[in-house]
Amino acid sequence: MALALPAVADWRLTSVPKFIAPDEVERLLQSCDRTHPTGLRDYAILLLLARLGRRAGEVVAMTLEDLDWAAGELTIRGKGGRRDRLPIPLEVGHAVATYLRAGRPPCHTRCVFVRMKAPRQGFADHRAISTLVHRALTRAGLAPALKGAHLLRHSLATQMLRNGASLAEIGDLLRPQSLLTTEIYAKVDPTALAALAHPWLGDEA
Repeated sequence: MALALPAVADWRLTSVPKFIAPDEVERLLQSCDRTHPTGLRDYAILLLLARLGRRAGEVVAMTLEDLDWAAGELTIRGKGGRRDRLPIPLEVGHAVATYLRAGRPPCHTRCVFVRMKAPRQGFADHRAISTLVHRALTRAGLAPALKGAHLLRHSLATQMLRNGASLAEIGDLLRPQSLLTTEIYAKVDPTALAALAHPWLGDEA
């Protein structure tokens, strides 16, 4: 009997990315109290997520050696030992530099982002970054369905697509393991998708 049953469909990329609008991203960023060291750190982290689409784990893994200020580039330590170099936007560079000068506590770790409470060391894993994003969303009065760090990665890709960027250009920034991963963002632009749909003739008689 088992051989007579059809296989369960397992379609690729069936979900739709969760994202927030650009004005909501700005509200999230402005929720950080940049008069306090913690706010300086959180603001720099959120900018890396929102402007460069970095993963939480990549932010945790960042070291001081990854910042090439002379070249204006950042080395990203990605999945599977992959390393990529990306230009540092002025806004992001200024936020990171301000945190390093005025917010980062004295410590021996080479991690860029450090816990504010003892022990003064880097974050344990990516979950700490997602918790940071969740808290910022709460401060900003936002309640999206997805509340982790990937929300800002999805939001950046969605906005790039709506501003006319190609999927290849989005892939160049996000640096996924497979470029096929960026195909999922095609679902978040209904205006472009509508042009591909054929009219339904069923009601014509």
